[in-house]
Amino acid sequence: MSCLEDFRKWKACCWSERRLLLQSLYWLGFFYLAIRCVTFRRLLGLLDLVRVQRVSDSPLPAAPEAVGIGRAVRAVGARTPWRSTCLIQALAGMALLHRFGLSGVMYLGVAKSGDPSEPLQAHAWLQSGDRILTGENGHRKYQVVSCFARKDSCYDPR
Repeated sequence: MSCLEDFRKWKACCWSERRLLLQSLYWLGFFYLAIRCVTFRRLLGLLDLVRVQRVSDSPLPAAPEAVGIGRAVRAVGARTPWRSTCLIQALAGMALLHRFGLSGVMYLGVAKSGDPSEPLQAHAWLQSGDRILTGENGHRKYQVVSCFARKDSCYDPR
């Protein structure tokens, strides 16, 4: 997609969508730098996240605002000059969910190919209600090893 097409899409957005896109850019940049400078435990503390029991899929529909957050984080993440990995997108999405008073669960998973010489593969995704907001592509092939939610959420801590 060309810059001109991106600019046309930007102009077509309302101010609230533009603000959400700019907030997504901020948080993606923040977490891009943060994961290089601080420990993962400190990042969890910054977001007030705790480890929770594996969360079964929620039958409740995701709030429209949460769906919009996921769409904005994915759209901006695909266009950043740095590599916005699945973990960076999940952390940025979680920060935005918190800002808007919405709940979500961040999942970390691993997958091992049949070849013992290949390294372990990791993936992160963010879910709110019945929707996966970020990292949906291929998440089913990963075995969940950790789930994180905000301390004040309704999920049971481990």
